[in-house]
Amino acid sequence: MNEHMTLGEFIIENQSAFQYSSGELSKLLNGLRLAAKMVNHEVNKAGLVDIIGGAGEVNVQGEDQQLLDVFANDKFIHSIIKRDIACGIVSEEEDEFISIAGSDKANKGKYVVLMDPLDGSSNIDVNVSVGTIFSIFRRVTPVGTPVQLEDFLQPGSLQVAAGYVVYGTSTMLVYTTGDGVNGFTLNPAIGSFYLSHANIQIPKTGNIYSVNEGNYSHFPQGVKDYIKYCQKEEENRPYSARYIGSMVSDFHRNMLKGGIYMYPNCTKNIDGKLRLLYEANPIAMLAEQAGGKASNGVQRILDIKPTEIHQRVPFFCGSSEMVDKLESFL
Repeated sequence: MNEHMTLGEFIIENQSAFQYSSGELSKLLNGLRLAAKMVNHEVNKAGLVDIIGGAGEVNVQGEDQQLLDVFANDKFIHSIIKRDIACGIVSEEEDEFISIAGSDKANKGKYVVLMDPLDGSSNIDVNVSVGTIFSIFRRVTPVGTPVQLEDFLQPGSLQVAAGYVVYGTSTMLVYTTGDGVNGFTLNPAIGSFYLSHANIQIPKTGNIYSVNEGNYSHFPQGVKDYIKYCQKEEENRPYSARYIGSMVSDFHRNMLKGGIYMYPNCTKNIDGKLRLLYEANPIAMLAEQAGGKASNGVQRILDIKPTEIHQRVPFFCGSSEMVDKLESFL
């Protein structure tokens, strides 16, 4: 595969492999690419201008919004609407779903987009990597009618595309349309994403576990037992503990190196903390497409039928053998 291929060229060259290859999904992905470049520009100057800190608002999750949360949310929503391809959007930063009328005022779009515009934004003022996560479905209600809640409440197995952008030492966009996972690195000098990680495969096992052990006393007993297993001096253990606190960054590292990412339910968050629709589902699709596994501990993430747009879920994801082992403790 040509490592000098740009993301735009890759999307065009591969759209025939996509079962709905009308070019619309390609335009939508290009819109997300453009928004990612704008957010990257703001993230990289965050220490220089007045965009660090709280926006003074609390989102539907009960979390303090950061100024960059609001900026990223606005840029992605605007970029998606301008493409005239999607009929609706769900965002972590919005209480309800957004219904999009096309330029002819009808909901002609065939797709819905669900997103976390800036994952890990509380880390932005200490120069730690943050990210964007997105998920794309085909709508289930008739084209031309207003988008409905049921268009968003689909199991993750029906996603047509999913991906993330990690804004770090280098900025990468990683995505799948159900035909493997590919990563593109931004060349800031010319503003283009280039194919840098073709056909990413998660190692079947690894020696990294990623979990917020500060919550250990609140975890279910099975998770505590698995963590003790990870720490035990035996064979290729103990494993290394690596936890950044930005899910995109933690998953990205484990996907490339092998490992397991865990965000269990606990006594503080009975249903888990991560959102199913725009965090767990897209990361689970990427994990499976790269040969890994994603589970809520007892069930495949992509098989869960959502009941609400901000639904939370326990989440265990990464190298398949490590997730299997974790499930054996639960």
